[in-house]
Amino acid sequence: MSEAGMRYLLEALNAGSMRAAGDRLNVAPSSISRQIAQLESQYGLALIEKGRRGVRLTHAGEIVIAHYRNQLADREALRSKLEELRSVRTGQVTAAIGEGFAGKAFTSLVSQFSEANPQITLEILTGSTQEILRMIADDEAHFGLVFSTPNDMKIHVRSVIAQPLMAIMLPDHPFASKASVTIAELGQVPLCLPPANFRIRQILSAAEANAKTYLQPAITSNSIHVMQDAVRSGIALAILPQISVWSELMEGAMVSVPIADDQIEETTTSLVLRSGRQLEGAPLRLLKRIEAQLRQWNRPFQR
Repeated sequence: MSEAGMRYLLEALNAGSMRAAGDRLNVAPSSISRQIAQLESQYGLALIEKGRRGVRLTHAGEIVIAHYRNQLADREALRSKLEELRSVRTGQVTAAIGEGFAGKAFTSLVSQFSEANPQITLEILTGSTQEILRMIADDEAHFGLVFSTPNDMKIHVRSVIAQPLMAIMLPDHPFASKASVTIAELGQVPLCLPPANFRIRQILSAAEANAKTYLQPAITSNSIHVMQDAVRSGIALAILPQISVWSELMEGAMVSVPIADDQIEETTTSLVLRSGRQLEGAPLRLLKRIEAQLRQWNRPFQR
């Protein structure tokens, strides 16, 4: 197996074209095409579909790339194991999380881990559920934290906890003393919600259709901090899982009220990584730390 050919094939796939891959690698597109052609000659099978403007793998190409990604992950695991043997607590961890998880509770967890492991470099990426699952599948992140449980053969669900959507508000809001609120009631108050492509909004859409009430947010933002500030200032209610505002709930600065809808009550949060990927060293340590925290969050917050 040609290492250069495999690297060029993976880069062409990630970049979307030979020209874009050449720009990234600072080589001529013809060199990338030649290396891929040599791979195809070696295997006796086409690895990319011909006659397309972009790069798209054949079935054989998908098998070869999956094998190569596993090789890269195995090499990373080997380096991590050797680092552990040398008792050097170093390494790099890339985690991808939904923006709704980037609240004070999660950032506090990451800060504590970083302080305990100062030689480990952390990269925390945020995005929509689909963006995170793509990053996991393409090994751009070691693991991810997403709202809902994905049904994808490329994704392994390591842990899952119940985390229903809640109406988040100030303690003195008229809804704060209610046992639950309906979608119709939420439609009567100002709301701060994430964009339509976020999983939270997709779940809400199904509940809105059932209630024949369609929510028109006063504020739309992909920032958890904006949503928290909207609640904190009394401008609007937010609809989030409790994990997003766990610290604020613990402090009594906010309260959460269940939403009366069966689908919303059954939603989950999942810790995921690519199927077949074995984590070692620094990534595994942070994964286990988050997994332990999820077990603490796997209960309704009691007011």
